[in-house]
Amino acid sequence: MVDAAELLRLSVFANLPDDQIVWFISQSQELALKPDEIYVHEGDPADAMFVVLDGQLQIKGEFAGGLVTFVAQAGDVTGVLPFSRMKQFPLTGRALTSSRVLRFPAAQFSALVQKMPELTSRLVAKMSDRVREATRIEQQRDRLVGLGKLSAGLAHELNNPASAAKRAAAQLRDTLRRIKDASLELGRRELTPTQRTEIEKLESFFTQRNQPPPDALTISDLEDQIDSLLRNHGQDDLWQLAAELAQRAIQPSAIESLFERLDAGTARAALVRITASLEIASLLNEIESSTSRISDLVRAIKEYTFMDQAEVQNVDIVKSLETTLTIMNHKLKHGVMVQRDYQPLPLLVNSFGSELNQVWTNLIDNAIDAMNGEGELRVRTYRDDGCVVVEIGDNGPGISPEVMAHMFEPFFTTKGVGAGTGLGLDTVQRIVSKHRGNIQVQSKPGDTRFQVWLPLADHSH
Repeated sequence: MVDAAELLRLSVFANLPDDQIVWFISQSQELALKPDEIYVHEGDPADAMFVVLDGQLQIKGEFAGGLVTFVAQAGDVTGVLPFSRMKQFPLTGRALTSSRVLRFPAAQFSALVQKMPELTSRLVAKMSDRVREATRIEQQRDRLVGLGKLSAGLAHELNNPASAAKRAAAQLRDTLRRIKDASLELGRRELTPTQRTEIEKLESFFTQRNQPPPDALTISDLEDQIDSLLRNHGQDDLWQLAAELAQRAIQPSAIESLFERLDAGTARAALVRITASLEIASLLNEIESSTSRISDLVRAIKEYTFMDQAEVQNVDIVKSLETTLTIMNHKLKHGVMVQRDYQPLPLLVNSFGSELNQVWTNLIDNAIDAMNGEGELRVRTYRDDGCVVVEIGDNGPGISPEVMAHMFEPFFTTKGVGAGTGLGLDTVQRIVSKHRGNIQVQSKPGDTRFQVWLPLADHSH
């Protein structure tokens, strides 16, 4: 049987008057729990507070989209607390070991507040800690969900150029074999210096041409003309070569000059080598372009996360927005037109690492979703007195008054489970407030605008 001395040894009851302790015990029920015995089920009415006297309790269940587990030791208080809005227990509690628990009914909280104000104050502090921990778990889950979605998009963005570079490298190996065979064939033939110069001159001219590929109809016509020319010179099996030359807008007259100056076999070997040289140049350009894209994405990721940079620093807002747009390209490229309107002056904000990028990510992601992935995304920056204003707008259907009234509330969402970046607008608002700014929204059908106001790092300009 619990007595006043036992309770006074627990930190939450320390130094409280004996008469208050005696009253608390008189209103409570002592429970003796066996290992694995459940003392509260998820979904039960939140009707009691529990004080752990001996043993260990486990509180476990799903919260914020993931499984959470807490362990309560002797002296801990669990369950519903005074002034809590909890209606049902969100988690299941069970004994890990043989345990003794004091159950205090929530119906007596009003009396508790009057009779034990110091204990009430301590319990409210515990509830604040619990709220902070719940918020931390939710924010961590939000960040992980957001990171998971961005990672999936970035993996796709990185995979495309990586696959292109790998494919080009494989083709390059085959093309190098062809150019080697053609060069050996030319080496076996007794070419005059003039003929060698002619081949090298034509090869150089073709490979150094830098013009956009012609349209499909022009390519088709060129291919037919080149194929006909080659057949006229007895080269009936070079149809694929004709296609490659047509793709690069090579004119039949240039090919005809080879056959005028060289015998058919030599002209064929020269043409194979020239075509292989063209393909090598094209494949090298593709590899260079693909690896540059990978490098740009890696740089964007480092800038987005502020990797290898100071935690707090002056951030160029336009650069921050552009980095975010690069990171989110996988969601933009399938039907979203980005309209930029940046003030040319540098707009620097003293920022906590990548937190502002999280704000832009959420607002841009919401805008894309509002337009169902197709529409006009407007990104604007301008200076207003000592602040920079970042405006992110879309031409979607707008936000209803019902949604507008709740959109900055914690855990509020109009998206399905697993949709979006996971970063709620309440978190966006907290980040903006942390930067001593504020966020405003205006919306009507076809024109929704989120405006983020942030103080400039330097007001002297």
